Amino acid sequence: MGAETSLHGMNRTIAALVLCAAALPASAAEVWQSLPPTPQLPRGTIGRHVAVGGARIWYAQWGGRTEAIPVLLLHGGFANSNYFGKLIPVLVDHGYRVIAMDSRGHGRSTRSDAPYSYHLMAEDVIGLLDTLTIARVRVVGWSDGGIIGLDLALNHPDRLAGLFAFGASADVSAGKEGFDKSPVFAAYLRRVPEEYRGLSPTPDQWDSFSAAIDKMWDTQPAFTADQLRSLKVPTVVADGEYDEAIRPEHTRYVASSIPGARLVILPNVSHFAMLQNPQEFAAAVLEFLRER
Repeated sequence: MGAETSLHGMNRTIAALVLCAAALPASAAEVWQSLPPTPQLPRGTIGRHVAVGGARIWYAQWGGRTEAIPVLLLHGGFANSNYFGKLIPVLVDHGYRVIAMDSRGHGRSTRSDAPYSYHLMAEDVIGLLDTLTIARVRVVGWSDGGIIGLDLALNHPDRLAGLFAFGASADVSAGKEGFDKSPVFAAYLRRVPEEYRGLSPTPDQWDSFSAAIDKMWDTQPAFTADQLRSLKVPTVVADGEYDEAIRPEHTRYVASSIPGARLVILPNVSHFAMLQNPQEFAAAVLEFLRER
């Protein structure tokens, strides 16, 4: 009877472990191979538009008034501010005023006929800050958002109190060959046209919009080593251990070229770390913010 009871207890334990494992997301070793759903912005978000450079730029704010320098979130290419939907509440809970904007032509923002460039989108950031009468921000930029952050650090260092650049590149040599065919990145490229059509004021213009972005990516970014060495803005250069798009040696090059920059590699995530492990991504951002 004792042995039978012990066996039943062992079976119940095994069953419980199996149920727990089934309830968990992909194991840590597999997280980087997944592309979780795009989160929503916090409930009650109120978006507004400002006119900048012939475009209407969408933005939203959370966190009310605080003495801390605001945190500005800049998303990646083809994406929108929803990709920071898991990060925003964490930053607000830690007392930060948070601003997110959709880059021109992305998400809820419109675009003009001007050719795309990272510098143009950086000037959109300055236009927004001027409209909101904000002197300085700390930029958290993902992918193209991080590249826009580098442009701001070069051309408007007085407006940046710090830069957290995740999955960003300094020049076109950064890309891995065929990265867009990798399963996770290919899934992202399948997702973004529908997100564009669901958010954009011009939902029928995906083809021309994406072609304009692709044309920019052919030659940009193009920051030189001398430009990187001239940066004076406190910078964290971060990436995922399994980034599909950016070569790890390029990330190390960018970090070693910027004076005083800190290199952060998040384990078991890829280019989409803010979706794959939101807690880990938020912890890295909070560490950056506490340093300043």
